[in-house]
Amino acid sequence: MLVVEAEGLHKRFGEVEALRGVDLQVSEGEILGLLGPNGAGKTTTINVLTTLIRPDAGTARVDGIDVIADPAAARGRIGLTGQFAALDDGLTARENLVLFGRLLKLGSAGAWARADELLTEFGLAEVAHRRTGTFSGGMRRRLDLAASMIGRPRVLFLDEPTTGLDPHSRNALWEAVRSLRAEGTTIVLTTQYLAEADELADRIVVIDHGKVIADGTAHELKQRTGGSTCQVGVAESTVDRAQRVLAERWEVSRDELLLTIPAAGPQTLVEVLRLLDEHDVAPTEVGLRQPTLDDVFLALTGRASNPATPATETPAGATAP
Repeated sequence: MLVVEAEGLHKRFGEVEALRGVDLQVSEGEILGLLGPNGAGKTTTINVLTTLIRPDAGTARVDGIDVIADPAAARGRIGLTGQFAALDDGLTARENLVLFGRLLKLGSAGAWARADELLTEFGLAEVAHRRTGTFSGGMRRRLDLAASMIGRPRVLFLDEPTTGLDPHSRNALWEAVRSLRAEGTTIVLTTQYLAEADELADRIVVIDHGKVIADGTAHELKQRTGGSTCQVGVAESTVDRAQRVLAERWEVSRDELLLTIPAAGPQTLVEVLRLLDEHDVAPTEVGLRQPTLDDVFLALTGRASNPATPATETPAGATAP
């Protein structure tokens, strides 16, 4: 069953065309990773799907509701964690969650009960009384994620939720996301940490220049960039001889003292070592390398992912992406 559907989304900010016909489908219970360079259209797509901005053309539905024709109804099915935590630093963790619960009309008792439930679920019960301004980055992101779950949304949108987090905090957030998916929540995740998409996403969509340029599982996308390779490092005195020997059997690419050849599996590695030994070449390093999502990203967009670079897309209400 499709829970998120978008077709032909277009959006222009002044002279810049942020979306140029984006099509997107997400199945129930799926984690979709939405990847792309800065300014590719990821956040604009999320903002359309979460009713924060209206597209210039196209259609979008969340849980069967037209987000353009009936945004109020759609918001009742949606949770959103943006790039920056939407929390009041002057309130405690529990007070923040209760505030969101009251805004969602859960009533006083319902809001307090739901807040305590989420504080426990996200490992924040022991700091529920502390003001949010004293929290670490990882704690704030977990609380922000909890806040997005107050209304038990059918679909959760996570827009670069782990940007700036240390590895420990990032792993804790990953576990929280996995738990939500296990409970049946459908999740759309944008990220520039490709390892995050590889770890979490059931399927990946790559956007560039406002258009979808690839769609598939991480394994499928990696296979499109080519298979595994055997990489051999050799000394400067033997690199020419090693390249000549290997080139008799395989296509060889060279980067200074590192030689790379296509590999059919571990057997290729064995054959390379045997052949080099027969010609008195002792490798300084050797390994079998599988394609990564970084390779996919580079092949598709022509540039590497850079999670340290700040996002440049337009927030809702701005005039240019």
